[in-house]
Amino acid sequence: MTDHQHGASWSTAIQATLHCLTGCAIGEVLGMVLGTAFGLPNAATVVLSIVLAFVFGYGLTMRGVLKSGLSLSAAFKVALAADTVSIAVMEIVDNLVIVVVPGAMDAGLASALFWLSLLFSLIVAFVITVPVNKWMIGRGKGHAVVHAHHHH
Repeated sequence: MTDHQHGASWSTAIQATLHCLTGCAIGEVLGMVLGTAFGLPNAATVVLSIVLAFVFGYGLTMRGVLKSGLSLSAAFKVALAADTVSIAVMEIVDNLVIVVVPGAMDAGLASALFWLSLLFSLIVAFVITVPVNKWMIGRGKGHAVVHAHHHH
């Protein structure tokens, strides 16, 4: 199977990953900010960030496919199929990076370490997730599912 059979160009994979990154970053940053601001334990902050990343990631995808006329439940199924692996990879990577950067989880919101490590974690997650999305789209999975609904 060639990459061109399903349109799995690097450009398509990058666009799909940027879409995923948008939702993930909103949830991830919001979770880290809230967890840090409320003094939650590190594990609770990471869990909150992951949950919010999935909520915002799925929400952005659903917003787009709902415009194509799908029902709410059908749009949710498309979002699950399109984004679950991508968001999961991105969240595993970015949270792992945040946890292993010395002092990042304990740095306050006014700390450059907090923001730079968060930015760095999202960049690393993006770089690792692009080839995953390329592979999935090339097999008609992931964001290929969303693109089928954008063309209706």
